[in-house]
Amino acid sequence: MEFQLRVFQIWWVCRKFGLGEGVLRIQPSLSWISRMFWRCSGISFSLKSNLPLEERFALALEALGPLYVKVGQLLSTRRDLLSEEFAACLSRLQDRVAAFDSEQAKEVVEQSLGAKLDTFFGSFDTEPLASASMAQVHGATLKDGRAVVVKILRPNIEKQIKKDLGFLYFLAKLLPNFFPSLRRFRLLEVVSQIERTLLAETDFMAEAANASVLRRHFQVLPQVFVPEVIWSLTRKNILVSERAFGIPIAHKAELLAAGVDLKKLASIGIEIFFRQVFEFSFFHADLHPGNIFIDAKDPENPRYQLLDFGIVGSLSSEDQHYLAANFLAFFERDYRRVAKLHSDSGWIPKEAQLGAFESAMRTVSEPILGRPLQEISLGLTLGRLFQVAKDFDMEIQPQLLLLQKTLLNIESLGRYLHPELDLWGACRPFFKKWMKQQIGLRGLWRRMQEEAPILSERLPQIPGMLYRILHQLDRPVITVKRSKGKFFLGLVLGGILGGLGVWWFL
Repeated sequence: MEFQLRVFQIWWVCRKFGLGEGVLRIQPSLSWISRMFWRCSGISFSLKSNLPLEERFALALEALGPLYVKVGQLLSTRRDLLSEEFAACLSRLQDRVAAFDSEQAKEVVEQSLGAKLDTFFGSFDTEPLASASMAQVHGATLKDGRAVVVKILRPNIEKQIKKDLGFLYFLAKLLPNFFPSLRRFRLLEVVSQIERTLLAETDFMAEAANASVLRRHFQVLPQVFVPEVIWSLTRKNILVSERAFGIPIAHKAELLAAGVDLKKLASIGIEIFFRQVFEFSFFHADLHPGNIFIDAKDPENPRYQLLDFGIVGSLSSEDQHYLAANFLAFFERDYRRVAKLHSDSGWIPKEAQLGAFESAMRTVSEPILGRPLQEISLGLTLGRLFQVAKDFDMEIQPQLLLLQKTLLNIESLGRYLHPELDLWGACRPFFKKWMKQQIGLRGLWRRMQEEAPILSERLPQIPGMLYRILHQLDRPVITVKRSKGKFFLGLVLGGILGGLGVWWFL
């Protein structure tokens, strides 16, 4: 009965906002019988016909409840599937969720910790500081007087998530059978990604681990504060951490009144992002203004305070090299280099014609690069790279889509703080320095140090391997010039072995 009721609620919301128009737009070749049936279902009727379809879709998700708002936010990261208009509307979705009862919140904390609140806390604020789709946050103090925040998972949220995900899977399997053009959206893959992300956000132990890793990384950068996790009071459904007192970064007037240099603040934000991506290979992937506060006690040296670590991204060394090299080649208008990088990295099929790919990149890039550098969006540039590559059957990796979404957030935030910000001018030296460290003797030495534990295990095996190779050559398979081949092969292998031995003893 619950399933049928939910289906009716979804149908009513779709009818109210006329979302059937979207299906007719996606599948314009429907037969007149299918169109008549679709319209008779009432789903194409709209009470909001004066609004664009993209805005109606976002409003429909809000009407369906907090979980669907979260789904919309996650869909906004899939800019390889959605148009820029749809992605932009969905990225503006906000969690407008009423707080659940404070007594219920206290009960959840006490059940999780196995004791009364006053056993662990000196005080606990009944009025929540914030309330979102997955959790709400209460202020508190520990017995030793330290100010903390207690993040509490909404009761029964996991059950609700699984129920709604079941319906989404049902639609993802059903709709492509009726509308073949939907197959290119890979709906099952999209729902699977949504499931992984949502379920990960319900495990606060994982979020606490993310916060702990970033806190350790940012110890080298005093301009960033990541709250300390109170591990002894953290469970799967509650997260207790140090409280951050600062000015929300979206409150520009307050920052100016405090004497903060906004240009410097924007530059620090860019450095934070690129250090996460290219030095830590682990980045906060939900850096919207609601998750950033500014400590303005020292206005000359403002300090970022980062919150909410439920969504993070991680890049491999191959991803890092791909991004840095592509950005450098792209802004130097070396489109042949961009094409070759995509081919060498396996991002486009080997059989793809490099000339055609180079021409496609030139066509979409020249109109952008003809403008002043401060007007160029790195996030949109990355999106264009992905769009062209997708036309050549490139499969966009989820971590790169998360990166693009985060980069767009950082860009819009940086330009909000300092409208004349030249993002490319600020990050180009960073790219060049990073590439210099990766390529050449310094990069070779760093990789040798990283591989040392593996080499130390395999080095004793090399004599045996060399013996087996030489023993194979003694078999009478090839007789012509075999002795000369054995001599040169033995010379090469001996040189390799000797070099490794010298490196090992040094």
